[in-house]
Amino acid sequence: MPIAKPYVGLSAEEAAALIPHGALVAVGGFTPAGAPKAVPRALASRARSLHEAGHEFQIRLLSGASTGAACDDELGRAEAVSWRAPYITSAPMRELANTGRLDFVDMHLSHVSQVVLEGFLGPVDFAIVEATEITSDGRVYLTTGIGNAPTFLQCAERVIVELNAHHSTRLREMADIIVLPPPPHRVPISMRDPLDRIGRPYAEVDPEKVIGVVFTSEPDGGRGFTTPDETSRRIADHVVEFFLREIHARRIPAHFLPLQSGVGNVCNAVLAGIAAHPEFPRFKVYTEVLQDAMLDLIASGAAVGASASSLSLSEEKLKFLYEHFSDFADRIILRPQEISNNPGVARQLGVIATNTAIEVDLYGHVNSTHFFGTQLMNGLGGSGDFERNAYLSIFMCPSTAKGGRISTIVPMCSHVDHNEHSVQVVVTEQGLADLRGLAPLARARRIIATCAHPAYRDVLSRYLENAPMGHIRHDLRNCFAMHLNYLEHGAMVSDLDVSQFEPPSTRGSS
Repeated sequence: MPIAKPYVGLSAEEAAALIPHGALVAVGGFTPAGAPKAVPRALASRARSLHEAGHEFQIRLLSGASTGAACDDELGRAEAVSWRAPYITSAPMRELANTGRLDFVDMHLSHVSQVVLEGFLGPVDFAIVEATEITSDGRVYLTTGIGNAPTFLQCAERVIVELNAHHSTRLREMADIIVLPPPPHRVPISMRDPLDRIGRPYAEVDPEKVIGVVFTSEPDGGRGFTTPDETSRRIADHVVEFFLREIHARRIPAHFLPLQSGVGNVCNAVLAGIAAHPEFPRFKVYTEVLQDAMLDLIASGAAVGASASSLSLSEEKLKFLYEHFSDFADRIILRPQEISNNPGVARQLGVIATNTAIEVDLYGHVNSTHFFGTQLMNGLGGSGDFERNAYLSIFMCPSTAKGGRISTIVPMCSHVDHNEHSVQVVVTEQGLADLRGLAPLARARRIIATCAHPAYRDVLSRYLENAPMGHIRHDLRNCFAMHLNYLEHGAMVSDLDVSQFEPPSTRGSS
């Protein structure tokens, strides 16, 4: 792969050696898709060597969302990062954040670009992005994830580009890139349909800032998801039935509305349920991450097309996409995350948001980031960008966890990411609670009756009815009793019969 003048070819190790201790490093991509690989891996190796020699070395790391194993995992294991934003899924990074060895800043993903442009985080010392090509005049054709790379290229003082030959150069046909100026110089985003194009197929960089190009040929390392289990399928059935009722009641147009789908097996099960239902209309997607299930929907014709910020696909599905690229080129658009997650666009298009929760309390507050209020799972991601501005905001989760010892429906959330004013629908495998138009007490009774597991309904009802009267009824002495009981005794209810949570095929077996 030739280098366009005036760029210098570097090894990953040579590029990593240029980054000093304390630098703010911004990486492109969104999930493992499009994230740089070789330079972060070399940076982690350099950090380990320096630490062994007794020298300090840590960077501050900024990204679009999560990154891949070669970036977050390697840097986390090397303890090479002192500060991280805006989102992580990496187990090594999570351990550092939960043990006080990493300052992690959990941010709405749509906010990051503007915060960087404002200079609030300080100067971006280095940007590392992955591309299929960089031209002599500074056009950068990104790979499978756009994320915040266009903003980072604009703001960074120095830039390193990984040219990854593993990816198709035709990806530029899907890219639609625009960088919004900071207020008050913005103009309305001219988008009336998820598949409208408003930008260019490339990002731009001042060639003088590019200090080196590193050649690679590596897959993203994206993973597929497991086949939906019975719990996920039941959640999906409730959601699909709800959508069809809303269409029949004319509260959703007959042609449906753009769908946003969060990441994970439950959200993929909902997509599969939609595709399997013969009455469901063909629809468009306006989301942040395009996963395997969504590609299948587009391939089958169940989905017209999708707008996203990344192709977060398994290697098998990405290969399928490349082999049939012409079938998808005008049906998938990849945008910067400030556009893919833009609250104004979500509101304008009438996006229906579907995301997952760790726990939901009686009034519809949702915790999607922290176990027991303290231990970080991943981060907020883009869920808040959509749920606060959606035509419909839906949160889904199994009714129990840890073999039934935990109820995901609780008196009060141990941490709140999404408040009752924004959460409209709650779904578990037990049922769906439409909370629109309900006062707090009615919301609580509906959530208990339809979403809580039967084993927990009595204890939740007793809590509610015994709580002191108020617009929102809570007993502040006991609102976390279920959480504390689990931490102290291993189950939220002391006399819980866990055999009722076993799959039917295993009950009574020795």
